[in-house]
Amino acid sequence: MTLELTVADDVRTLVPGFTHLAVEAHGLVNGPSTDASSALLDDAAHRLAERLDGRAPHEDPHMAAWRAAYTAFGAKPSRTRNSAEALAKRALADGGLPRINVLVDVYNAISVAHLIPVGGEDLDRIQGGMRLVRATGEEEFVTTAAGEPAVEHPDAGEVVWCDGAGVTCRRWNWRQGPRTRLTEESTSALFLLESLAPMPQAELERAGAELAELIEKFSPGARVDLRAPE
Repeated sequence: MTLELTVADDVRTLVPGFTHLAVEAHGLVNGPSTDASSALLDDAAHRLAERLDGRAPHEDPHMAAWRAAYTAFGAKPSRTRNSAEALAKRALADGGLPRINVLVDVYNAISVAHLIPVGGEDLDRIQGGMRLVRATGEEEFVTTAAGEPAVEHPDAGEVVWCDGAGVTCRRWNWRQGPRTRLTEESTSALFLLESLAPMPQAELERAGAELAELIEKFSPGARVDLRAPE
């Protein structure tokens, strides 16, 4: 059964240039990072450096658009960066990108190479469909603080992804909650690629196709489906 994804009208009104692409995958085999997934991240950092050609990530037009979107719902983009900008800064720094697990390495590589926010959710941990909405401030976001479970509430008007159990990602794509993250035991996943104007739709689709190809490479036999928004 295909997971239902919806974007609230008030989000589309706030940021008219938003679009997304979903990659749903079943029959996955995940595990610790490997030499191959690590090499993907190194190659993505090289592609990013070539793309930026000496500019800082936030100077890229797509990242500038995300900063404007964050400002529109009240976030401070220099303090809470979108996921692509945050990864890009790490990719260009001396320490480089973190190695998490194979599936996370794969989608992080796509995010960095294409400079586009990409998220991965464990389908078996999602309750109901997923919705991109502007929060009321009453929703619960279960996270961790000092190694212990903690509950936060998004700001009123904040753009969040949520499912039937609560918020899965705060400030659009800034911080994912641990409940739905991909672990080494994950076998089904939803990957969300998000873009804003001026990024061409074709670039979003190229990133999605490359992600699907890599998923099939690292999980031979997996069933992978690409879905554009309706």
